[in-house]
Amino acid sequence: MRALVTGASSGIGRDMARYLNSLGYDLIITARGEEKLQELKNELNRKNDNDIDIIVADLSKEEECKRLYRQVKEKYERIDLLVNNAGFGLFGEFENTDLTKELAMIDTNIKAVHILTKLFLKDMIQNDSGRILNVASIAGFMPGPLMATYYATKNYIVRLSQAIREELRKEKSKVSISVLCPGPVNTNFNKVADVKFNLRSLSSEEVAKYGIDKALSGKFIIIPETTVKIARVLSKISPDTLVAKVCYHMQEKKRK
Repeated sequence: MRALVTGASSGIGRDMARYLNSLGYDLIITARGEEKLQELKNELNRKNDNDIDIIVADLSKEEECKRLYRQVKEKYERIDLLVNNAGFGLFGEFENTDLTKELAMIDTNIKAVHILTKLFLKDMIQNDSGRILNVASIAGFMPGPLMATYYATKNYIVRLSQAIREELRKEKSKVSISVLCPGPVNTNFNKVADVKFNLRSLSSEEVAKYGIDKALSGKFIIIPETTVKIARVLSKISPDTLVAKVCYHMQEKKRK
């Protein structure tokens, strides 16, 4: 069994790679930083003799996404699991946040996931086998004032995954797709997004293990924590204007 994990140099992606390695998966790990990927490879190699392949790529660039696919396709006949984890956030009023960073976020959080999902899904459908795990967020179910672009990108991932799932179901395909939607997680995300969470954060190890286990069992929407599950239910039954107000209040508390 072989898995490709994007954004594997830190946080949830790194811990997913660690957990998949413990399950006996051969791995392709990718991120922008070669040094951290090499450190992870060395760590995993000390634990067992699974095959660990490094591909350095900046997935905010369309051609890098396509190159990643081509390199994997040329070297390996197939992969069994694609984990689209790479992504980042940005905090602040929409009028004030940096446009260049936002466009890079859209390219990473949406465009890269779209490209890799489409390319690898075609191969999986042809083989009638494989799994895709798209890492979104509880943000994918609601508006996110003060993190408007980030929330919008995660809404895209949730809705895209839902649509693909229904298409696979109609085709009676054995390929499965899942979407991981955690709440606050203790990772480098907070530093990049420039926020401070006041809610209890799960560890990235907890989220990674829970997400992989549920995806391998075929679960579609994966939410690791009970209070976050409740938040999703409340967001579904509440008016959008009320959800936006609540989200603004929660986001405002994140200011450092």
